[in-house]
Amino acid sequence: MNTRKRSGLWLAGPTRFAGLPQARAQMYLAVLVLLLACLAVMGPPVLPSLATRVGDQTDMTLYHAVIDRVRHGEPYYTVVAELHRAGGYPLKPFFTVRLPTLAMVQAMLPHLVVRMMLWLLCLGTAAAWIIRVRRIAPRWPPLALTGATLIAAMVVNVQPGLDVFHETWAGPLIALSLALRRPGQWTASVALGLSAMLLRETALLYVAIMAAAAFIDGQRREAAGWIAAILIFGVALAAHAQAVARILEPLDAQSNGWFGLLGLGFFLRLASLSTALTLTWPWLASAILVVSALGWTAWRDPTASRAVATIGGYVVLIAVCARSDHVYWVLMVTPLLLLGLVFAVDGLRDLIVAAMDTRRITVTRIIR
Repeated sequence: MNTRKRSGLWLAGPTRFAGLPQARAQMYLAVLVLLLACLAVMGPPVLPSLATRVGDQTDMTLYHAVIDRVRHGEPYYTVVAELHRAGGYPLKPFFTVRLPTLAMVQAMLPHLVVRMMLWLLCLGTAAAWIIRVRRIAPRWPPLALTGATLIAAMVVNVQPGLDVFHETWAGPLIALSLALRRPGQWTASVALGLSAMLLRETALLYVAIMAAAAFIDGQRREAAGWIAAILIFGVALAAHAQAVARILEPLDAQSNGWFGLLGLGFFLRLASLSTALTLTWPWLASAILVVSALGWTAWRDPTASRAVATIGGYVVLIAVCARSDHVYWVLMVTPLLLLGLVFAVDGLRDLIVAAMDTRRITVTRIIR
């Protein structure tokens, strides 16, 4: 029986794997090795480019055209209806049409200002996580790795032209929201979560997870804040649905649905191509993502539990619901994917130590 908990190499305290029973630690290591071996022999799925082609347009072209025409004074929903029909995009159901928030904001601002805002959002997200990690790992190696992982994860977000994608903004907003959340300090986190939902509806998954976590932890006021954000978003979504209904015509295209059932391999390949991991081999990129996920599970902190639930939720959403042309969905969670490597160093060390620990407690009976 292992009763010892070691201090961390990087972290101020032990990870969840410190002091694990030897048999359980060996089982976890065996599963990890088996998963990495499977990834090494699994071929990557073929994916289209981020700018997905539909008809004779791309999503990027569509979004740019919408913003340009709204900037010149045309109504958002009228423009969307015309361009969707011209490009063969569906208008049914209503959530095939993006919420107007991002297009309206970008139409009101010069493109240079929009680019600067996106850069500041990504840099602010990185800074917030560096400050957060500094409290538990004050040495320079984990801080440097924190910055490096976030840069590698958000390198796609700041590429020219991709600022029109709603996920490009919503992903960093989710990561920043999670970084700023503390027990008793959740207002800014909730506001950022609401902002992410108003840009991209799928951010509702993150906000729902945060509401459930707060309720489970007994943080009733925080849970009420997250629920209030969901209700505000619900009102905005209902207004959006009514606006789309007013522009519909009988022959408008219907969506093909959102049940691609492409699996975990699709998510891993998608995540690799949407971060700096695209510069390495697919099997190595997938292995890094798996080790990062292990790191998130190792960090002994409520934030880690929320991050694991968020990442897991989007993994399931993409693996089950996304089609092969939904490559940009993964941007909702890419800022968090590699950050777990910071915690994986101590996590792997504690797991290996627990698996190799041969100490036993021997009970000797003294006969008088």
